[in-house]
Amino acid sequence: MAKNTGDGFRRGAVTGRTQFQHENGDWQKRNERTGEFMERKSTDGPFKGVAKEPDGRDTENS
Repeated sequence: MAKNTGDGFRRGAVTGRTQFQHENGDWQKRNERTGEFMERKSTDGPFKGVAKEPDGRDTENS
């Protein structure tokens, strides 16, 4: 299980989620199993510990 350390980084990967970047530069998370769009990040940089699409860990439901 992924945990925030409180020191600006995360131990472990977030599973079941991927992220991609919109044309305007925002990053958005997607539930890997259902395809449902989740949180959208408007600040600089991607989400920490979330795999970027395509990630090579695709499940049969993706």
